Amino acid sequence: MPLLDIQDLSASYGKALALESVSLQVEPGELVGVLGPNGAGKTTLLKAVSRSLAASGTLKLEGRSLLGYAAHEVVGLGICHCPEGRRLFSELSVRKNLELGAYLRSSRQEIAADMDKVLTLFPILRERLDQMVSTLSGGQQQFVAIARALMGRPRLLLLDEPSVGIAHKLKIEIFDAIRTIAASGVAVLMAEQDALNTLRVAQRIYVLENGRIAHQGSSSEMAGDDHIRRIYLGV
Repeated sequence: MPLLDIQDLSASYGKALALESVSLQVEPGELVGVLGPNGAGKTTLLKAVSRSLAASGTLKLEGRSLLGYAAHEVVGLGICHCPEGRRLFSELSVRKNLELGAYLRSSRQEIAADMDKVLTLFPILRERLDQMVSTLSGGQQQFVAIARALMGRPRLLLLDEPSVGIAHKLKIEIFDAIRTIAASGVAVLMAEQDALNTLRVAQRIYVLENGRIAHQGSSSEMAGDDHIRRIYLGV
C-alpha cells in the first residue's frame, strides 16, 4: 500500500480550475519530485495534500481518506508541510522556530533528540540557535524551515520550492539534505523548478503542466526524455 495515494484530485480557486484529475503516489520512504513551470499547479497540489486547500477526488494516507480532515489534524497524522516562502517567525530565534515545529508533541526527551538530529543535518543552525531568524541568509532560513517541519516528526514531508532564490552552494546543500531525509525513512513529496537537481536526488518524477500530469516516470527515464531535456534542462 502506498503511503500517499492520490486519484483524480481536482482543486479550484473560485471558478479557476488549478488541478484537474491529478493522480500520483508516494511510497514509504520515497523521494518524489514534481516539476513544472510557474502556475502549473505544484503549490496547489501540496496545499491540497496538507488540507490547507479544499479538493475533490481521492486523497489517502495509508488507506485513510484525508478529505475530511483540517490542516492542523493532518499534522497529527504525520504530514508536515514546508511552504514556499518559508513562512518563518522572523523575529523569533532559530531555537523558538524549531520548537514551534514540535507544538503537537509532548515528550521533551524525544523533542530534544529530534532537535539534535536536525542540527546535525544543518550544522550551521547549531551556531545560530539563539539568533533571530531575520538575521540569517536566505539559504539559512530555508534550513530553518525544513528543520522546523522535521520537528513535527513527519512520515510524509511536503516541500514547496525549497531551492528558490538560494545561492548555488547552499542550494546543493539543501538538495543533499533532502536526499538524506528520505534515506532516513521519511517520504518526501517535493515541488520544484530546478529540474537538474530534482532529477539528481528524486527517485520518481511527475511533471505538472496546466494543472494536469503531463509526464511521469523514474528520474532516469525523465532525464532521457526529449521533452524534459528540451523544456526543463535546456539541452
